[in-house]
Amino acid sequence: MSRLPEHDTPTEVTVDVGPLSFADVVAVARHGAPVRLSDAAVEGIAATRRIIEDLASDTQPHYGISTGFGALANTSIPPEKRAQLQRSLVRSHAAGSGPEVEREVIRALMLLRLSTLATGRTGVKVETAQAYAALLNAGITPVVKEYGSLGCSGDLAPLAHCALAVMGEGMVRVGDGTDGTAGELVPAAQALAAAGIAPVQLAEKEGLALINGTDGMLGMLVLALHDLRTLLTTADIAAAMSVEGQLGTDDVFAADLHALRPHPGQARAAENMRTLMAGSAIRESHRTEACTRVQDAYSLRCSPQVHGSVRDTCDHAEVVAQRELAAAVDNPVVTLDGRVESNGNFHGAPVAHVLDFLAVVTADLASISERRTDRFLDVARNHGLPPFLADDPGTDSGHMIAQYTQAAIVSELKSLAAPASVDSIPSSAMQEDHVSMGWNAARKLRRSVDGLGRVLAIEILTAARALDLRAPLAPAPATAAVVALLRESGVEGPGPDRYLSPEIESTVDLVLDGRVRAAAERETGLLS
Repeated sequence: MSRLPEHDTPTEVTVDVGPLSFADVVAVARHGAPVRLSDAAVEGIAATRRIIEDLASDTQPHYGISTGFGALANTSIPPEKRAQLQRSLVRSHAAGSGPEVEREVIRALMLLRLSTLATGRTGVKVETAQAYAALLNAGITPVVKEYGSLGCSGDLAPLAHCALAVMGEGMVRVGDGTDGTAGELVPAAQALAAAGIAPVQLAEKEGLALINGTDGMLGMLVLALHDLRTLLTTADIAAAMSVEGQLGTDDVFAADLHALRPHPGQARAAENMRTLMAGSAIRESHRTEACTRVQDAYSLRCSPQVHGSVRDTCDHAEVVAQRELAAAVDNPVVTLDGRVESNGNFHGAPVAHVLDFLAVVTADLASISERRTDRFLDVARNHGLPPFLADDPGTDSGHMIAQYTQAAIVSELKSLAAPASVDSIPSSAMQEDHVSMGWNAARKLRRSVDGLGRVLAIEILTAARALDLRAPLAPAPATAAVVALLRESGVEGPGPDRYLSPEIESTVDLVLDGRVRAAAERETGLLS
């Protein structure tokens, strides 16, 4: 959702033995920042590769080195077939189906797998890790299909499609596309040759190391959290515009009231709303004894409580994501003292749970936004505005159907809030008998975040019209700046009915790329 200004070029991201930042992931995945393996990472990769090579000649079986995988872990593989074992693993596990996954998700997945390789805990060759960096820098994006991951043993199928491309097999896209995918569809061998990248010849343990990770679901979590931070502040802006436009009070946003219930997100949301409504002539117009309203409706009065809970949930999810970014997820893994041990760190439960939690709060945030919008349109509740904010009610329908669009999205978001992580279907002959479904949780969260942006855009579009209809009373400088942004962007003010969909989409763009937030912050300073 977030976009860099055209004149900005993201700086190179160094992939080191330490964790990547959220900004690193967004820069590479979404904005094409180049990557480089640090010298320390290269040294660590080479050191643990020597451990794997020593074990390859051991008479004792070692999982993934001299044995089969999953339910076939007890099958011994002779030395002459072990390279074939790794190739066969990748080919057989590249079994995805359905639509192509978005380019930014695939790039995030590849970067995060490279980050784990850089920890030196996986035992791959240096050349294999360098190949991942080379594909990212060349803008070569493996074709990954939507279905295929159970979120346990890692995102197996999606990661296998990426490993297949590094081997010079399968299909990739080259360059930037306009539909969320990458550009031209070509065979991987052709793309690698054109970029001067040698296909990787996998050796012992490497195939397993390339597919055993939570990188897909983690990448989608990081991207979603990045976008939600902008949308959360935008939700506060939308709420302030709605409270103001519906002649509500900002007295309920007072700091001492929120200190009585010390949830940090709630306090931040209330502070934002106070700041956004400061200096509003519309608000001052009814701060008199003539105003007989005792309390505003919940959707107005309780906005900080709902928005704040979403903020606190995002804070928790960020902690989980940061821990996962610092992890070395593989099975088996090379320990710091040089042992090669099987483990269960590939299980996606920690990530899956917060992905589901975010889908719940995203749906609720959209729900309260839709309720605030609906109040503008009902002449019995909008305090003197025309029905549906129509120019000529009856002849004109105003924003009636814009609210229908909101309602349709909110209904879908409620369906998407049903958790994926409580489901589990056994696989691999009951060896993998409890899985996280974290990939599914991440896929639906992406749709939820997009839907939230659209719901907030319709609230802002509607609130802006209402604020115009309150003239000659002027809104607060911050909310007036948002109205001005819409008008300067071709979204017209009150008037007879017109083709509304383009105005909704224009407002969606202003919300998703952060321009609504930026317009308000030019008046308020940075909002929290």
